Amino acid sequence: MTEIRLFDSHLHLSDQAFAEDRGAVLQRARDAGVAELVTIASDPADARRAIDLASASRGVWATAGLHPHEAAAFSIDLLAELEDLAALPEVVAIGETGLDYHYDNSPREEQRQAFRSQLQLAERTDLPAVVHSRAADEETAALISEFSGRVRGVLHCFSGGNELLTAGLDAGWFVSFSGIVTFKRFDGAEAVRRVPADRLLIETDSPYLSPVPRRGRRNEPSNLIHTCRRVAEIRGEQPETTAEITRDNAIIFYNLHT
Repeated sequence: MTEIRLFDSHLHLSDQAFAEDRGAVLQRARDAGVAELVTIASDPADARRAIDLASASRGVWATAGLHPHEAAAFSIDLLAELEDLAALPEVVAIGETGLDYHYDNSPREEQRQAFRSQLQLAERTDLPAVVHSRAADEETAALISEFSGRVRGVLHCFSGGNELLTAGLDAGWFVSFSGIVTFKRFDGAEAVRRVPADRLLIETDSPYLSPVPRRGRRNEPSNLIHTCRRVAEIRGEQPETTAEITRDNAIIFYNLHT
């Protein structure tokens, strides 16, 4: 049987949910074929934790960014702090940034300002942007189009509509799918099929969004195989093919040397 090698392109390994058994989580991931992963930051303090994890573990990289939920904390000083962090070798992307009009945990104008500023930071640093968008397809699509050709990016945990998907694909962006694809209510199979093979990524977004059959439990990177199998099924591929494609794509997207 062919060994499956997976790359978890988006998770939150620094989350408090992993405080008691982070080492065991990483070992289970490796045992499940997840040899590489990128741990995503939500603010500068989280980025420092992610960087520490990346520096201590082979096959782990970090990002530096301000999540839209935290956008009320945005300032020029905070942006400068992110830029300093982005210069560190463990940091491979800017984000997670974007817009979340579903929860509105930060005022929308401040979300927009933080998002635009981080896209500009991605352009200055020549790092890709990791973008979260929920209930904000139109404005996210407009900003992607504005920065097309200037910034590389990924629409992570994609569950948006055709307008946002088209904007991302037209800009040459990557699209990542999470355990949501295994949910009974998932209605985005056509989006999974539309993404070109060379721009497809998969992720756990752990500790969130545990896939079937792990629903109701803390998610972790070892569960990525379930998302891989479902994406493969939707696309009419073998899981080994989807795993190889998405791993290669993650290495290219994050400009890694593994």
